[in-house]
Amino acid sequence: MPTIAVNKYDFFEALGQKYTTQEFEDLCFEFGIELDEDTENEERPVVNGVQEPPQLKIEIPANRYDMLCFEGIALMLKIFLDKVPIPKYKFVEPADGNLQSITVTEDTAKVRPLVAGAILRNITFTKENYESFIGLQDKLHQNLARMRTLVSIGTHDLDTVQGPFTYEAHPPKNISFVPLNQSQNMTGEELMQFYETDKHLGRYLHIIRDAPVYPVIYDANKVVCSLPPIINGDHSKITLDTKNVFIEITATDETKLDIVCNIMVAMFSQYCAEPLTIEPVKIVSEHNGMTRLTPSLEPRLFEVEVDYLNSCTGLNESPEAICKLLEKMSHSATPSSKDTNIIEVKVPATRADVLHQCDIMEDVAIAFGFNNLPRMEPNKSATIGQPLAINTLADIVRMEAAVSGWVEVMPLILCSYDENFSWLNREDDGKTAVRIANPKSAEYQVVRTSLLPGLMKTIRENKKHSLPMKLFEVSDVAFKEETIERQARNERHFAAAFCGTTSGFEVVHGLLDRVLLMLEVPFMPDSEGPKNRYWLEEIDEPTFFKGRAAAIFLSLGGKTMRIGEFGVLHPSVPEKFDLKYPVSTLEINLELFI
Repeated sequence: MPTIAVNKYDFFEALGQKYTTQEFEDLCFEFGIELDEDTENEERPVVNGVQEPPQLKIEIPANRYDMLCFEGIALMLKIFLDKVPIPKYKFVEPADGNLQSITVTEDTAKVRPLVAGAILRNITFTKENYESFIGLQDKLHQNLARMRTLVSIGTHDLDTVQGPFTYEAHPPKNISFVPLNQSQNMTGEELMQFYETDKHLGRYLHIIRDAPVYPVIYDANKVVCSLPPIINGDHSKITLDTKNVFIEITATDETKLDIVCNIMVAMFSQYCAEPLTIEPVKIVSEHNGMTRLTPSLEPRLFEVEVDYLNSCTGLNESPEAICKLLEKMSHSATPSSKDTNIIEVKVPATRADVLHQCDIMEDVAIAFGFNNLPRMEPNKSATIGQPLAINTLADIVRMEAAVSGWVEVMPLILCSYDENFSWLNREDDGKTAVRIANPKSAEYQVVRTSLLPGLMKTIRENKKHSLPMKLFEVSDVAFKEETIERQARNERHFAAAFCGTTSGFEVVHGLLDRVLLMLEVPFMPDSEGPKNRYWLEEIDEPTFFKGRAAAIFLSLGGKTMRIGEFGVLHPSVPEKFDLKYPVSTLEINLELFI
């Protein structure tokens, strides 16, 4: 969960009350956040002869994007403490009545199709709230925006540029501007090379680097405002003296675009000359003729059942009392005029974490106080869980292998394409393995269809270990299955590998006998034997040494099936895994026993 550091003295001043560390820790607990650290009594750095003020480091739930800054935490706590009312944001038009606009060209759909904007007029920046403004952008980029891949924020001094603005996409060589805090003009190609080794911006270049066109925002005079999601232009950078802030946000996800836009303007519109006022921006899409205004700070309406809220929390509160509790959590709530069991809750646009009435129920519990909730007996309709049959079987096999002196390993379920097929001398028919569409590494290209690659790699990475090595694994493999909705199915397998100076064929065979004996499946090749039995048949497969491999057949309940195979691996297989000793392996499909 993200941790936000705030100036202790400034924060208590914003709350209108001083707290001891314990008192503030209790307040955080009541609200559902956590005080991670108070640096009051710790050594703090000295900058320009002045010691850094003490900080409160507050841990915030990962889904509370509205509390990723000083302003958001202070506002939510003040509402919780009934010190301020729920903020009511207001849209205002510019003095000349002409809204700024961003016109979106069709080519942006090739790289980053969505954009939103907003303007904060007559804002007053101090060093503290300016740093908080920049800090919120960075935290949203890292958190909700997934390292700028889904959303990126650009902020500009509106007085240095001129609208209307355009959002376009061009080949990188056709884009030229001076990046933020630089003095040299660069094309898009030059910018990529320049920031390639930059510790901060270098990690974002991959987002658009290989795209045929780069997104760019221009003002009316073709001045580049930003090259999202990489960097803004130096021409329009904001400073402490900036009075009018133009915020443009580009994205690949519309939902997250709206969340980020709403949070940015909601948190800092309090510093405008007329607090909580926001000037919207018109977004015009050339390719489809659609026009909309951003941001949209309309609350979302939920209808919540009073009985549900009371039953989950153990309370017996009236609709009116519940409405007052919800106001402490920044919701506007009123009893429904149509149904006495319904409360109509207006969830503010900044509370993106509220998705269901269970989230509202949680807010009721927080507002009432978790420590104040009545103790009650659990519901009498209790259920008793039990393991799946396949898990019970897997545990039995796992235990038998372990007590027989074999060591369990747990390799990764992904492996390379060659490890899964050619290194085992197996052909790929194209209908078996689930392949990763865009693997980040050659090591993880397919979902394994056999446990053998993992066992072989484990032996390879432990070659310094004394021989013999006796390893086993009980885990899942996956196969394509286009007839079912998810188009893939799992199978629980058991596999073992023996590596030593001798092949160990008889050792692996002994493990097979032991495991199946404990499963009450005797070895009996005679077809006249009991219904539940197993037997072996010699096979000639390229994975194994000729004459030293067998298929395992099972007769269970009158049904006959091949459940696996074991044998000495062909010498080329250990060689490909960089092993110089012979290896014998066993693999069976446990699903067929269920």
